[in-house]
Amino acid sequence: MVPTAATALQDAPPTDTFFDGFDQRLIDIQNGQLFCRIAGNGPPLLLLHGYPQTSAMWHKVAPDLANDFTVICADLRGYGRSHIPDTDTRHAPYSKRAMATDMVDLMDRLGHDQFLIGAHDRGARVAHRLAADHPERVRALATLDIAPTREMYRDADSGFAQTYWHWYWLTQAHPFPETLISADSDYYWLKKCGSGSAGLSPFSRQALEEYLTCFRDPGVIHASCEDYRAAATIDIAHDDAETTKLSMPLLALWGAHGAIEKHFDCLALWRERAENVRGWAVEAGHYMVEEQPAKVTKALRDFFKEQSSME
Repeated sequence: MVPTAATALQDAPPTDTFFDGFDQRLIDIQNGQLFCRIAGNGPPLLLLHGYPQTSAMWHKVAPDLANDFTVICADLRGYGRSHIPDTDTRHAPYSKRAMATDMVDLMDRLGHDQFLIGAHDRGARVAHRLAADHPERVRALATLDIAPTREMYRDADSGFAQTYWHWYWLTQAHPFPETLISADSDYYWLKKCGSGSAGLSPFSRQALEEYLTCFRDPGVIHASCEDYRAAATIDIAHDDAETTKLSMPLLALWGAHGAIEKHFDCLALWRERAENVRGWAVEAGHYMVEEQPAKVTKALRDFFKEQSSME
């Protein structure tokens, strides 16, 4: 049974700290504004969220990482409090190339020529494209609970389609999914994100309130559908045009109790697209950052500190 938003928020445990000490900013970029949370010192580390979340998903790990890195948690275009560009028939404004360009522009505005990236879900797909299009900017990349988009579509079976039904449904033509989601966006969000192995338990009250509030915006609902439409079309065309593999170190983490573990060989698929790959399954479901923050923090810190020390 899916709880009401009021019940889910009441049941969600509040966290004692929620980005305490982080600067919250709307930063002007070429085509709009990006919302981000910034704190820390050291090598710049860009953290990108997934669907249907916001940069709030990093609240349990970002403060610890800020002890060693300058942490930038950004809302992707079309999500959270960032800009929502108009789309087109090719879904190009929501291609991972366009979304990655936003992040390059953001890091330019913040004065970071090179940076590290840690990214979950859709954000990791943006990070993959950013690393492919701008390899000189990315020192190392950590992806959380994804394998490459093209290869996942290629190797998906009916079992995966049952589990990740949204991959196919959200690509249906506008306004079909938008209309149904908008009819009760809270129900949709709680059903979608609470159906994994951990239910709704990973989500703190403050983060859950931000997720639900932002996802009530019809513009965000439409933009997120466009994200998936782009993934199934123009993003694959961009993948097919590549002639080289990623050369920077790549850490792939995935949930031991999620769809990636069950349906794909995550490391093998990443090795089709990158030269220097390592990784392992974390004892968690899809929302591993919030379910197992200590394990994720340690993995990211160890990996990124190692890469920073090799300069």
